[in-house]
Amino acid sequence: MSSDTPAAVPTGERRTPRRQCAEAVLLVRPASFGYNLQTAATNSFQQQPAGAAGEAAAAARKELDGLAGALVGEGLRVCVAEDTAEPPKPDAVFPNNWVSFHEDGTVVLYPMQADNRRHERRGDVVDEAAARLGFKISRLLNLTSHEKNGRYLEGTGSLVLDHIQRIAYACISPRTHAAVVQEWARELGYEPIIFNAFDRAGAPIYHTNVLMCVGEKVAIVGTEAIVAADRGPIVERLRASGREVVELGYGEMERFAGNMLELGTWDEALGDYRVLVMSETARHALSAEAFARLSACTDEVLAVPIPTIERLGGGSVRCMLAEVFLPA
Repeated sequence: MSSDTPAAVPTGERRTPRRQCAEAVLLVRPASFGYNLQTAATNSFQQQPAGAAGEAAAAARKELDGLAGALVGEGLRVCVAEDTAEPPKPDAVFPNNWVSFHEDGTVVLYPMQADNRRHERRGDVVDEAAARLGFKISRLLNLTSHEKNGRYLEGTGSLVLDHIQRIAYACISPRTHAAVVQEWARELGYEPIIFNAFDRAGAPIYHTNVLMCVGEKVAIVGTEAIVAADRGPIVERLRASGREVVELGYGEMERFAGNMLELGTWDEALGDYRVLVMSETARHALSAEAFARLSACTDEVLAVPIPTIERLGGGSVRCMLAEVFLPA
């Protein structure tokens, strides 16, 4: 793939993924991390900076390196790509919003709301991740033309995916347009489940992945934020998948307890091994009962401190991880 944004190619043969959890991830080490004024209007999780911009950028790089090291320590395959200094990209640390890598070899490029976030889409980063992780690109689905018409879908921020049941959950917001969700679902062979969710102030939740996580045996969902008409059907579909459903309120969700991701690896002694990754902020937001239920549904819980990225960027660990589903 070149550094230019290519056109989508026709839909190829699809096969049903057998795995919920990716064993490899792409991270981007930010060059110019900071508070993004262009995204603040729709992201109520962002907080105004209190210190110098250079200090925040250095802290974010340290936090990114800590997360990458912790993942490698769990046996996961990790590609850390370097951000470029120009043009400045304050949210480059969140690559899952602009790209996704699927088990059938499909790579999807997504339409982004903020102008300065569109610079994050880099063909060289896609190529680097594919080469270093062993991902063979067979198809490119480019949805970025929707930006011209003000329609957006910010990757696996906008979409929370049940790969086993082939369901794509999406809550509508200025960054998640229903028509683009439906197009994505047709192209990838998923059933779209579209719903509405709002924060305490009545604003739409900007990304679905701050209130929902679907793992192999567990689903975490911020039911208090979902409108009453949609809440029951969402929980019912999650339970029908056979997963343990852990419900969260606003307090937990606002501290990123919905923004988790379960990944898969292989342990010589234990075989297939699942790691549920979250931030320390999220870990401390969970009640003892909720944490016990989560822990019973996975092999390992990995909690990593990323306070600067959470405070200024308004996103947490899941937002930093672009899953790469390698061929079985």
